Amino acid sequence: MTSELFIDVQPKKIAIALTEDKKLVEYQEEEQSASFSVGNIYLAKVRKLMPGLNACFVNVGHERDAFLHYLDLGSQFNSYAKYLKQVLNDKKNLYPFEKATFQNELEKNGSVQNVLQQGQEVLVQIVKEPISTKGPRLTCEISFPGRYLVLIPFDDKVSISTKIKSAEERSRLKQIIQSIKPHNCGVIVRTVAEGKRVAEIDTELKVLTKRWEECLRLAQKAKTQPTLVYEETSRTVGMLRDLFNPSYENIYVNKEDVFNEVKDYVSLIAPDRLSVVKLYKGNLPIFDNFDITRQIKSGFGRTVSYKHGAYLIIEHTEALHVVDVNSGNRAKSSNGQEANALEVNLGAADELARQLRLRDMGGIIVVDFIDMKLAEDRQKLYEHMCENMKRDRARHNILPLSKFGLMQITRQRVRPVMDVQVEESCPTCHGTGKIKSSFLFESVLEGKIKLLNKKLGIKHFNLYVHPYVYAFLCRGIFSLKRKWQWKYGLGVKVIPSQKLAFLEYQFMDADGQEIDMKEEVEIR
Repeated sequence: MTSELFIDVQPKKIAIALTEDKKLVEYQEEEQSASFSVGNIYLAKVRKLMPGLNACFVNVGHERDAFLHYLDLGSQFNSYAKYLKQVLNDKKNLYPFEKATFQNELEKNGSVQNVLQQGQEVLVQIVKEPISTKGPRLTCEISFPGRYLVLIPFDDKVSISTKIKSAEERSRLKQIIQSIKPHNCGVIVRTVAEGKRVAEIDTELKVLTKRWEECLRLAQKAKTQPTLVYEETSRTVGMLRDLFNPSYENIYVNKEDVFNEVKDYVSLIAPDRLSVVKLYKGNLPIFDNFDITRQIKSGFGRTVSYKHGAYLIIEHTEALHVVDVNSGNRAKSSNGQEANALEVNLGAADELARQLRLRDMGGIIVVDFIDMKLAEDRQKLYEHMCENMKRDRARHNILPLSKFGLMQITRQRVRPVMDVQVEESCPTCHGTGKIKSSFLFESVLEGKIKLLNKKLGIKHFNLYVHPYVYAFLCRGIFSLKRKWQWKYGLGVKVIPSQKLAFLEYQFMDADGQEIDMKEEVEIR
């Protein structure tokens, strides 16, 4: 299996698509101005104690206060709180972390009101982004993830990934970490560290330790709360850190500064694979060129079709996600109804495993498969689903089919479910149901090109239109596109874009910024 990563950087958002054997399996998009990412660390104040919930609300700058439960304070909260107080009391000299002393561990059955006070300053890390009406979820067990290791201040343990099976390798890694890890810090060794040299592990450990020290210095100098003292690496680099493997054939990036950022990171973690990072310079949008846009349009939405006419219906609710499996207009199997049901269900399991990763669906997922009478068929479906989910990085748990034919899945939820709107709203009638004659559309476009070129003096810009409209503008030797270029200069470029609706258009300047030339909406 080969994997390819595509990074589409736009002025307002960044989108990342991961394909396996040319099939889209993960898609993430994020506003460029988005904050409150998982992993960010804040110096913040406790706003309100909630003894009934054994938790508190903390102000981290979000419109809704973040939630911090007593159990998320961590067993070493007393040690961490004492050290933080020492750091904040001296604004000139940073109290050495090596001299911090361990205090009594926090009681598991204790109460939040006996540990925290309203207005107390705490160092917290986001573990779950704001979802729906809920604010971020926090923890005081700070961690700094790297490619091979995770550094955990105020924890003296060394843990090895359970996926590393060799007892000899586990022992080797444990000895290495014990000899090089900083005082008062714990380390989790990740699966990809298997077989790595001491120098590689030591280099990353020093980088992670430096991040912790910088975090403390920013907290020490903070004048107001909340203050962001550590920002998680960009979504692009963060995804590479977790996903990168030798099977990557290509990593395409369409913007030079992000390309350099990705290249620098790959040069650190896998210098021999640096050639896979490529800068995309084509005229077509990067997702259109590599058939990502079509897969996004077909992969999201309420109804998702898969092989032989069968389809899934996916509904999202506040409490859970519901998936219904339908055989559709599929022809019945010659082996009978039971064989037909099994075949449809196995195909549904393949598509569902992809959909969970693609939409990043978390929480409780209930799947209504087609009823099967034979116990061995139900067991085969369960095992097939478990096998498909092995490639999913998120923690999950799958239960066998119940007597009602329902499969229950829980999957780690750290950010809102990815819900891409695939239905296109009419850009020309604005919901009125009446539009100007489509024969005048080319005149509308030329009028706007003339306005930009002659009156506003913008000589170089791109006009994005629907591929069907693009084909119409390019038809014939003396096409409209060529006439416009003769009339207004070669700086006028017309480019097809699959993201746009039929009579929708978009003007972009030479720097990739949108030029607003849309029609005014008539209010009646």
